[in-house]
Amino acid sequence: MALAVQEKHVTRPVVQLTPAESKALWELSENVVSLLDRSCSFDLSELLPDVPGQVRSALVDFREGTSSSGYLLVKGVLTGDLPDTPQAYGTRALVGHATNGTLALVADVLGSLIGYGDEKNGDLFHDVHPVRGEEDRMENSGSVAFDFHTENVHHPLRPDFLGLLSLRQGHEGTTATRVASVRHAVAHLSAAETAVLRRLRFRSLFPTSFTRGACGERPMTGEHRVLFGNPGREFLRFDSFNTKPVGFEAEQALDALAEALEAVCVEVVLEPGDLMLVNNHIAAHGRSAFTPRYDGRDRWLRRFYSHRAVPGWARLMMPSERVLPATADIQGVF
Repeated sequence: MALAVQEKHVTRPVVQLTPAESKALWELSENVVSLLDRSCSFDLSELLPDVPGQVRSALVDFREGTSSSGYLLVKGVLTGDLPDTPQAYGTRALVGHATNGTLALVADVLGSLIGYGDEKNGDLFHDVHPVRGEEDRMENSGSVAFDFHTENVHHPLRPDFLGLLSLRQGHEGTTATRVASVRHAVAHLSAAETAVLRRLRFRSLFPTSFTRGACGERPMTGEHRVLFGNPGREFLRFDSFNTKPVGFEAEQALDALAEALEAVCVEVVLEPGDLMLVNNHIAAHGRSAFTPRYDGRDRWLRRFYSHRAVPGWARLMMPSERVLPATADIQGVF
């Protein structure tokens, strides 16, 4: 079970691995790497029971979605020997690295490790680091402040969970991963604002990570709700950069939501070996700004997505076992 760590009057859900657990998870991860292949057709089900008990129990609890915080921090994950922080986009610098095994195991305990056909060529593991010339991009290659968002807000099959494993902290050691739970934020919203957020009054642009190389304006979804679910068990679909209101009343409600998320924000400066897990339907996340030096020692995280239940019709359209169909093929389904 997760430990409750009190910091600045905020109870934070944290699992601290013992040295023995860290070693056991690393050795298991090394075994998993040999199963990973380009076809994405690997099965880890027989290995999942070998994930150290403390972290496995915490992950099982977390995947049920009952945590009001919407995140879980696992500390003490080994990261092994690392090359310099990449400086170009999409380098795949850690192919065959045991951290891939760790992320695959965690993702498959939570659900199933997945990628997206039209994002990063369907890659299952994403390197999050600054890229020269992309400082202002609202994606994993940028270094400006990245405001609150739920991942892949435009997609009918948004990930249920995402994980961010810190490999290198960066020069300042102060860049924060920011997390804000909608279940905490609703207390800061009026009944009228909440009602508007539950209406089909919002549209979302496709994130730039899905439209690299495309010409013209970015596509946009149909109208959708930002807030849904039963009172007290709310869910969120929101991207501060890409979600647009339809009408003045919706604009005011969206502004109020942004302020409410800021009011309940938890900031975590991830140390190497920290794995931040986020329930993508409960918590929005973001990042504070930092100044990269492009010297091989900049901030570097690895990201994965996990999905609990891909519908059967979508599975029949998937280009490979763990890669979801292109958005254009399923847009408007629901």
